[in-house]
Amino acid sequence: MSASTTPESESSSIKAFLAEHPRMAGVLFTALLLLTQAGNVAGGGGVYAGP
Repeated sequence: MSASTTPESESSSIKAFLAEHPRMAGVLFTALLLLTQAGNVAGGGGVYAGP
């Protein structure tokens, strides 16, 4: 990231990219969903909550 790049310009470029490629919005959402699920599985592997 260069010093001249601001968060506002990054978000507008992401919005422009997703406007040009609407299918990528679904791909990004699915990837983030799978990553969050994998994190929950990996983090809770050794936990036993019982008597």
